[in-house]
Amino acid sequence: MDDLNLKKEELKKYLKELGSAAVAFSAGVDSTFLLKTAHDVLKENVIAITANSDMFPRGEFEQAVDLCKAEGIKQIIIEHDEFSVEGFAQNPKNRCYLCKRKLFSEIIEIAKENGIKYVLEGSNADDTHDYRPGMAAVKELGVKSPLLEVGLSKAEIRQYSKETGLSTWDKPSFACLASRFVYGETITKEKLKMVAEAENFIKGLGLRQLRVRIHGNSARIEVPPEDFSVITKHAAEINDKLRGLGFSYVSLDLGGYFTGSMNRTL
Repeated sequence: MDDLNLKKEELKKYLKELGSAAVAFSAGVDSTFLLKTAHDVLKENVIAITANSDMFPRGEFEQAVDLCKAEGIKQIIIEHDEFSVEGFAQNPKNRCYLCKRKLFSEIIEIAKENGIKYVLEGSNADDTHDYRPGMAAVKELGVKSPLLEVGLSKAEIRQYSKETGLSTWDKPSFACLASRFVYGETITKEKLKMVAEAENFIKGLGLRQLRVRIHGNSARIEVPPEDFSVITKHAAEINDKLRGLGFSYVSLDLGGYFTGSMNRTL
């Protein structure tokens, strides 16, 4: 048995031993793979818990709802207001910790109400290579991270998702919109909307993986280097659109896209 298949079997064994589980489900690559595998193993003893939040575009939430309906998985939706979390809007370096602590506390309570002991989330082995304060909250609350614990990488999760027939196997990586803000800059609903609309517009030009980072009144666009030509080709319309949204300055990051770029300042 090769290494990937060994990890898959370890994951299934891990999940089976839990007996029942509530999966924090966002419709991303990792949580979709985890939920599908858990449902295959545990059947009706799995529920998905999805947060409806300003931090994620409406399309992501709708994908989560559609997938659960298609797979016949019980889903519970919670309305999660990050702005009710003390300190969140000020965007401190531990913002993700504050947010995840509140969110997973809510998820744990819902799991208990449904007679489920374990809560799972979709961090993978690659997530240990970056600054992720939210992981501390996950550990403190006793939330389990099966993909990380069996050592599955992002690439392996994508490969197995493809073999399983999951449409998310090549879905671009996505992080909450708060990650677009430089630490210390106040997060507002208005600026979140600016970022979301800016990214949607640029995606409409045919790009899949991108970020629009916000620095005060400036927008810094990150795309893979191979997509620079698309940005320069549409530079005038991108500039006009983003300035119309409220940005005074629009720039292209010549370093290209990569996850966690806001952590450079730490």
